[in-house]
Amino acid sequence: MSDIKGIDPSVPPSGDGCVECDAAGGWWFHLRRCAQCGHVGCCDSSPGQHASGHFRESGHPLARSFEPGEEWFWNFETSEMFEAGPELAPPVSHPESQPAPGPAGRVPADWARVLRR
Repeated sequence: MSDIKGIDPSVPPSGDGCVECDAAGGWWFHLRRCAQCGHVGCCDSSPGQHASGHFRESGHPLARSFEPGEEWFWNFETSEMFEAGPELAPPVSHPESQPAPGPAGRVPADWARVLRR
């Protein structure tokens, strides 16, 4: 376990996509990974906003981007972004072959119109 509150680097991500969107057949814009339990949820620009919902339900304060090439963390308690942090258990992002928004086949043609801003 990391000595940073809210981070357990030994826990792998819950999957390749947003847990709740996958269960409901939904889609996401970008993905975030809980740094404490590995829950993968969609970002606040996504229709479901499941990553911040996970924070509100669990109290787990830190999430890392689950997008390829991104290493930043977000602290939901303080609304602070950190450009980097401890290495987490692999994989560190969804597969590069998975598009954003995603997943392939579930993103509506007018997806940009329904993004939350």
